[in-house]
Amino acid sequence: MQDGFIRGHKTTLMSEEPASSPADTPDRAAGSVRAVYDRIADHFASTRAYAWPEVESFVTAVADHEGLGQALDLGCGNGRHTELLAEYGADAIGVDVSRGLLSAAATRRRDHGFAAALVQGDAATLPFADATFDQIVYVATLHHLRPEATRRQSLAELGRLLRPGGLGLVSAWSTAHDRFDAETSFDTTVAWTLPGGETVDRFYHIYDPDAFRAALNAVDAIEPLTVTVSSGNCYAVVTTATNDVTTDWGIRSVL
Repeated sequence: MQDGFIRGHKTTLMSEEPASSPADTPDRAAGSVRAVYDRIADHFASTRAYAWPEVESFVTAVADHEGLGQALDLGCGNGRHTELLAEYGADAIGVDVSRGLLSAAATRRRDHGFAAALVQGDAATLPFADATFDQIVYVATLHHLRPEATRRQSLAELGRLLRPGGLGLVSAWSTAHDRFDAETSFDTTVAWTLPGGETVDRFYHIYDPDAFRAALNAVDAIEPLTVTVSSGNCYAVVTTATNDVTTDWGIRSVL
């Protein structure tokens, strides 16, 4: 880690014991997300072998047009997108609240031979200094956070952590997904079935596309450049709200 990279409090690297967890309340349940994914980590990680095409499109487009710099994979899971960032030249860092998933990411890092730091952290209170990252990939994580104020705080963290003109890719499950029969946003649980038949419920906030766009627009720290739906997920490319840097290539068409 570079000097000054960590902001004010301890993070958990994979060579360390877990740091104290952020305080949870009944309505703000980072601990619940951590417990769920620690329970299913090994099986979940085994089903997530490859990078999503939308993430690959974003990463390769940025790499081709301006190059990758310091990049964060927020909600990194087993590290598949952390690996993608590293392969395209980023100084990559993967963050996840689940110690079990970080262990899977460390195994992937060892087996696949890519370089990346792995840090345990809460997506709404990230332990990094302002304007640390050139790129942030934040997929399939926002929808696990509750309540709405925590999701908004997490999106604000993107604006705080991105350098001026930096780019972030955000995704969340959408009502457009085939498994849902709804037109407006709603909260639900979706069970994960482990080998042997045990089921573990996971919280989701399912966004309708208009609500996803509105959630991004409600955060002063970020500016959405493009918002779309792909493969049953809402996606957005965002940048910093205060931005004197001009992106003169077709970032709006990468998804």
